[in-house]
Amino acid sequence: MGESVNPASAAVGGAAAFVWLGMVLAISFLEAPLKFRAPGVTIPIGLGIGRLVFRALNVAEAVLAVVVIAAVATGSPGPAVAALTALPAAVLLVQVAAVRPPLNRRSDRVLSGEDPARHRSRAHLWYVALEVVKALSLLALGWVLLSA
Repeated sequence: MGESVNPASAAVGGAAAFVWLGMVLAISFLEAPLKFRAPGVTIPIGLGIGRLVFRALNVAEAVLAVVVIAAVATGSPGPAVAALTALPAAVLLVQVAAVRPPLNRRSDRVLSGEDPARHRSRAHLWYVALEVVKALSLLALGWVLLSA
């Protein structure tokens, strides 16, 4: 990228970006699919657990996004670093504001006893695609900041 960021800001921002990335990888790509394979975990139980876990994850992500943005902003970033910083935060905002509400409505119906196969939703696919974009952007951001 060729841009320099204040070394302390880069270290804090890079560390926070990699912590955020680790949380996304652990929850979204490990815990979420595996919980449904555990003995005795039904779809309603898995959905109930998932809602709690993802709500907590999103709160932690919001805190980390603020840390990353503040660290990078105080480090006088160039436009490419600023864009890489904004991307995962924007993706998180889209997930929480636009994709989670339809997922919550669907899980509400399943938790109230409706057959999960009755209402397939593409919102889940959008959420996963956005998680991939977020993970890749956090990897790139962390790499750029810690390589500065």
